[in-house]
Amino acid sequence: MQNTRLYAKGKFLGFQRGKRSQNEGTALLQIENVAVKEDTSFYLGKRVAFVYRAPTAKNGSHVRCIWGRVTRPHGNSGMVRAKFRHNLPPRAMGASVRVMMYPSNI
Repeated sequence: MQNTRLYAKGKFLGFQRGKRSQNEGTALLQIENVAVKEDTSFYLGKRVAFVYRAPTAKNGSHVRCIWGRVTRPHGNSGMVRAKFRHNLPPRAMGASVRVMMYPSNI
């Protein structure tokens, strides 16, 4: 029996920004195997998890998670914008995120 992932892999590439300012409330994500704007429509509204390890244990675990949601496409290259309950830390740039396959709109 083979394990199946219930999420798509993605990367947190940075925050939405202008020439001189950035908006930390909106994260830019590149989802694996999504290369054009039309492909992003499936992922709109999906939940995103940034899973990381913390040095101190809480409830017996060092693993923590920041949840968010894909809100809209960003540009024409398949990137999406996402809003998280707590803004992602800057050290997370380039780190992996999990784009869950729910809620489903099919």
